[in-house]
Amino acid sequence: MSTPVESAGVATESTRRRLSPQQAEKISKMADAAVEILAADGFDALSVRDVAKRAGVAPATAYTYFSSKSHLVAEVFWRRLAAGVPEADPSLPARDRVAQVLRGVSMVVAGDGQLGGAVTVALLGNDPDSEHLRWRIGRFIHDRLAAAVGNDHPEAERVVDALQMLYAGGLVTAGMGHLTYEATSERLVAAAGLLMPAD
Repeated sequence: MSTPVESAGVATESTRRRLSPQQAEKISKMADAAVEILAADGFDALSVRDVAKRAGVAPATAYTYFSSKSHLVAEVFWRRLAAGVPEADPSLPARDRVAQVLRGVSMVVAGDGQLGGAVTVALLGNDPDSEHLRWRIGRFIHDRLAAAVGNDHPEAERVVDALQMLYAGGLVTAGMGHLTYEATSERLVAAAGLLMPAD
């Protein structure tokens, strides 16, 4: 389970450098402003400059933290994921632990309007800072799923790889608007059940 110290660590680190408490507060304000602009106007209308203005941060300062709007959106997703998806309950059977993780990671942007679609675009882009976060996000999800599957599963590594592929496909499907995040979450859990039959 994520501890307050771990959550605080996410809030005080950035793709580019460690943050002071004041800098972390600016990042948090910009993340909130980005979500508000996305909800109102969508990803195409989003800009680092407009986010800075809404957050009360100088544009030049904002660009020292975020190289692009994709980088900003990827950071929003990373922060929500790291702060909102604890490790699965070790007292549960492996299949239920996996379901818990998949529900957690697939519901991070549910109910936030156009944020999900923006995350899909941001993470598929080739901006170097977004790419760095894409690898960090992938490692986080891998580690959560690996812990949920457990070492005693005979095909643990292959199952975790398959679960990651399922999740990535689910995220893109939901981000494109083909399914809600709630429906995607339940389909992911059902598909995972095929890979991990009940004990």
